[in-house]
Amino acid sequence: MNAQDCFIGLDVSKDTLEVAVRPTEERKTFANQEDGLSLMLDFIQPFSPRLIVLEATGGLEKAAVCACAVEGLPVVVVNPRQVRDFAKAKGVLAKTDKIDAGVIAQFAEAIRPEVRSVLLMATRIAIRFNPVIRAFFERLQKAGKIRKVAETAGMRKLLTILNAMLKNNTGWQMA
Repeated sequence: MNAQDCFIGLDVSKDTLEVAVRPTEERKTFANQEDGLSLMLDFIQPFSPRLIVLEATGGLEKAAVCACAVEGLPVVVVNPRQVRDFAKAKGVLAKTDKIDAGVIAQFAEAIRPEVRSVLLMATRIAIRFNPVIRAFFERLQKAGKIRKVAETAGMRKLLTILNAMLKNNTGWQMA
């Protein structure tokens, strides 16, 4: 199947990963654990999807998003309210994991939402857990910069550090 034709909806719950494929309507359920993620990727990859869409589920989606991203698959996390509003507009009021996966796939095909910026997401994580980036971000906020400006500066700093690491063929050094 051509990547221009294929959209994947992935509904993530604590125990399962429900996959729906558009336009073929193929569906499959996997366990939400390491083996299930691997099997899910094996199922998805032959489709060469144009887009894989998941709802933000308070962290349950992280392993699936990371697994897709590591494989170089085009994955996007969206606000669940957007998908719910889309479902209501289509007259889909029932809510099960299988139905949700199908609605998410339809949403992906119709709306084609864009990947929260990978760089922005990496920077937000670095602000939380990396002392160098966190200190830089906090210094900017104390100087009166609004969050978006401080995050953008953090993205630039992170890129500068990553470029230096590539240039010098070195790993991350905390200090």
